[in-house]
Amino acid sequence: PQVTAFFTDKKDINSIKNLEAALKATGKVTSTKFISKEEALAIYKEQNKNDPLLLEMVTAEILPASLEVQATDPKFLPDINAILKGEPEVEEVIYQKELVESLLSWTNNIRKIGIVVIGVLFFVSLLILTTIIGMKIALKKEEIDILTLVGATESYIKRPFILEGMVYGAIGTIFSWIILYGLVLYITPHLGNFLLGIPDLYIAAWGSYRIAIWPISPSFMVLLLLVEIIAAITIGILGSTIALKRYLKI
Repeated sequence: PQVTAFFTDKKDINSIKNLEAALKATGKVTSTKFISKEEALAIYKEQNKNDPLLLEMVTAEILPASLEVQATDPKFLPDINAILKGEPEVEEVIYQKELVESLLSWTNNIRKIGIVVIGVLFFVSLLILTTIIGMKIALKKEEIDILTLVGATESYIKRPFILEGMVYGAIGTIFSWIILYGLVLYITPHLGNFLLGIPDLYIAAWGSYRIAIWPISPSFMVLLLLVEIIAAITIGILGSTIALKRYLKI
C-alpha cells in the first residue's frame, strides 16, 4: 500500500525531511522514499528506453521531486493521503484508490474462501486419520490384549498409534507441499502479468526481517512448510487420540 506525493520546485529538502518524520510519527507508515529530480529522470529514461521520441527534450528540471510513502495497512492510505494533500507545496498526490480497493476485495474474498477450505480439509483430515488409526487398533486387538495381560502401561500401548498419526500427517504435508510448490512455479508467469506494476509484496516477520511473498520467495515456502508440518502433526495427534478413546478399550 503506497501513496506518492509530487512537490513543486519551492519545496525544500528540510521541509520534506520534516514531513517524513511527521508521517513516521503517526505509526501508520512503514517507510518513506524521497526521489529527487535527477532520480526521477533516471527512472523515466529506464521506463522509456525503447521509445527515443519520449526521451527528447526531457530534462530533470521539468520533472518533479516526489515522496513515496508505504503504509503499515491499506486502511491507513486515506489518512496518509489527507496529510500529504494538506502539506504546503504539494502539487499532486497519487493514491490509486480503485486499484487498492480492488486488490483488497480480492484478498478478502480469497481469505474467506481459504478459511472455509481449511476448515473442510481439517475435518476431512481428522476423519481420515481417526478411521485409519481405528482400523489399526482393530487389526492389532490381539496384540493389545496380550500387552495388557503382561502388564504393559496404557501410555506404552497408545504411544505407537499416536506416533503413527504424526508420521501420516507429516508425510501427507510434505507431498502436498511439493505439489503446491510445483503449482506455484507454474502459475508464477501468469500471476506476474496480473501483478505487473505493483511493488514487491512482503510478509513481515521477526521485527524488521521480511520475507517476500511476491515474487515468490523460497524462504516463504520453507516457512509455509514448517507451519504446515506443525499443523499436520497436531492434527495427527488429535486424530489418533480420538481414535484411541473411541476404539481402544483397556
